[in-house]
Amino acid sequence: MKFNQQLKEEIEKFKDYVIVVEGKKDVNALKSYGFEKVYTIHQNGTSIKERAEQIMLYMDKKDKVCILTDLDRRGRQLYMLLKTIFQELGARLDSSLRGIFIKAKISHIEGFDTFMRKVENIN
Repeated sequence: MKFNQQLKEEIEKFKDYVIVVEGKKDVNALKSYGFEKVYTIHQNGTSIKERAEQIMLYMDKKDKVCILTDLDRRGRQLYMLLKTIFQELGARLDSSLRGIFIKAKISHIEGFDTFMRKVENIN
């Protein structure tokens, strides 16, 4: 997907979402672009289900959750697990932003901020 104003506007729509990512680098990449509610699913000494429950405590009922794991094999498997867990917990899931990342060929979330800087400089 080529960068354009429409892509930037599409991404802006998700800045109020609760974003669940794999690690700290992913959090930093998204926060550097203005996302605020970004949480890592991996936390030492905490199971994935316990961590999902903790994240749910930070959320309002109206919040939508986007699971943004990497698009490699391991990330896709984790996505499916998290999707099931968050559905069981009653989260309002929306994978639209994940779809945008797939179309833009952003395979690792930690590279999002670099991707955006590069494409913004092209235009």
